[in-house]
Amino acid sequence: MIRIEAIWMATEPLDMRAGPDTALARVVQVFGEARPHCAYLFANKRGNRMKVLVHDGFGLWLAARRLHQGGFVWGGLSQGERIALTSEQLQALVVGLPWHQVGCDRGIAIL
Repeated sequence: MIRIEAIWMATEPLDMRAGPDTALARVVQVFGEARPHCAYLFANKRGNRMKVLVHDGFGLWLAARRLHQGGFVWGGLSQGERIALTSEQLQALVVGLPWHQVGCDRGIAIL
């Protein structure tokens, strides 16, 4: 089991051809460093692909996710270049739900 204590979303798109070294370089550029037990999320320009870089304290994990329909609800530049997410918000994000509407009751708020 990979322990994740903090989840960070980068608002600038990442080329999905990026491997672990390129993704790590982007983490250092945006977040300053890759901290142990942190996950760093990146999307492509179209918003239908996501990569997650996780530092588990020993090494790096790089995972990819693609939506065949629709797109990920991603953070905008108006929210800053990086956004902290909760694990509930991450769960909503990876299935394409509006993560920013996840309330503290773990449900999606309908406005």
